Amino acid sequence: MNRNRKHPGKAPYRRHANTGDRTRNSSRYRITGTWPARPTRPAVTVTPDRKAVRRIAREMAEQGARVTVEKHAEHGNWQTLYEVDGPALLAERHQAEQRKREAVLAAAREQRLADEYAAQLAQNEAAREQNAERELAAVARLMMRPPVAREACGRATVRHVSGPRQ
Repeated sequence: MNRNRKHPGKAPYRRHANTGDRTRNSSRYRITGTWPARPTRPAVTVTPDRKAVRRIAREMAEQGARVTVEKHAEHGNWQTLYEVDGPALLAERHQAEQRKREAVLAAAREQRLADEYAAQLAQNEAAREQNAERELAAVARLMMRPPVAREACGRATVRHVSGPRQ
């Protein structure tokens, strides 16, 4: 039953509670990037998108900025979430690249030394084979000679006969 006598067919206005947060700017993030070359002119970006916050902070850090990411904590207050030291990241990346280059050079040097060692081994083996062939040829020539009188008694002995003299 409607108690409104002036408009009996019309439902009365009832105020309902709205549970939404009415605090202004409560879901915002602020990214502040400061470069060492211009410390008095920081770049400030405000956005509600968390993915954009990470992307923007990463881009600023890659450019060499010190980045501070803050979240709005109501009534104009900002809470620092994290900080990124861009110059330190760039220095680490440079050192990693330097170590990588040095490792590549060391690997190339080791490969060159291994190749030289293998070539030296092959050369030594070839020389050993040549010496063995030369010795075999000398022994073959020696075995083809006729017996020669060795002692004054006139007895003939053979050079290639081994063992004690008779």
